[in-house]
Amino acid sequence: MTAEPYVPFPLEDERIPPIERIDLLLVRLPFVAPFSISSATWTCKETWLLRVEGGGVTGWGECVADPDPFYAPETTTSVRHIVTEFLLPLVEPGMTFGELDTRFAHVRGNRMAKATVENALVELAAKAKGVPLHEFLGGPRKRIPSGISLGLQETPADLVKEVAAAVEKGYHRVKVKVKKGKDVDYVAAVRDRFPDVPLMVDANGDYRLEDASHLARLDAFGLTMIEQPLSYSDFYEHSLLQRELATPLCLDESIHDLADAKAAIALGGCRILNLKQGRVGGLLESLRILRYAASRGVPVWSGGMDETGIGRAANIHLQTLDGFTLPGDTSETSRYFHEDLVDPPVVLDDEGFIEVPAGAGIGVVVVPERLEKLTVRSDRLK
Repeated sequence: MTAEPYVPFPLEDERIPPIERIDLLLVRLPFVAPFSISSATWTCKETWLLRVEGGGVTGWGECVADPDPFYAPETTTSVRHIVTEFLLPLVEPGMTFGELDTRFAHVRGNRMAKATVENALVELAAKAKGVPLHEFLGGPRKRIPSGISLGLQETPADLVKEVAAAVEKGYHRVKVKVKKGKDVDYVAAVRDRFPDVPLMVDANGDYRLEDASHLARLDAFGLTMIEQPLSYSDFYEHSLLQRELATPLCLDESIHDLADAKAAIALGGCRILNLKQGRVGGLLESLRILRYAASRGVPVWSGGMDETGIGRAANIHLQTLDGFTLPGDTSETSRYFHEDLVDPPVVLDDEGFIEVPAGAGIGVVVVPERLEKLTVRSDRLK
């Protein structure tokens, strides 16, 4: 089989503008309520922001890594090291984003760190041209369907209450976290109360292949998908599990780049794909994955990482592109934070859609007073 010829994206020919100042800021935003998955519970969002300034405009990039390695191997500590010591020294104003991508490929892995830098530079370039990010990427302005991700709850009744609030708010799709001991009964309670709501579950790798018969019990509930039931690093066993289930499997943590997406789809263990641009290396790699999945008829949705308004805005702009066929994990700001870093916040309209922020770049404004209050460390890098 011969490889298909690669067709570059317009983004690859865009150039990095002049850079006069670079800052790396560690921010900590308390959550409205703790957020739990099968492997961890978080009470706040602690993350690095990269601020790049030049020519009178500012570009922002948000890191999606956590302080701990319970969701992914990268952490805020490792990201700072990789960004400052290995990635930023590769950046030269005037080079294209395609050239930057080639240079970054010399650094193995560390895709959350790469996305942090790439996102900031892409926004800087979009602002320098005076265009919104979606236009810079080739997407039209349109409303984005909303989805919500609900963390683990203590009881089925608690989960039903959370789902009821989401349905009343108008979310187009509800995802609930599950783990061993908190799965079938919880989903059954939700489905009994809401027989028609588009529903999916996310296990964050809590099960093993020998749990196939137990997971098959979820087929009774008409789920849109089961997300990442097995190991975060696996493709093969997911393909074996898919043969035992009627419900489509969706992969998240296993997909780090285009090569992973190709392998997972080819093996048959990924009938639906969760694309997190902040996890796969940024916007350019996301475009490649999106194009490939569409060519194979694989539905794609945009996953969330509890981002602040900076990362959330970038994800919203990305979702204007063709290929995103399912509502993503882009919920309202107030779901996570009493006070965000930016204005305007993410809100749903009366039909449960999200408006793409207007203006150049990601279209949101970082509020200086909030940034100062929520910053716990600031490093001047240039």
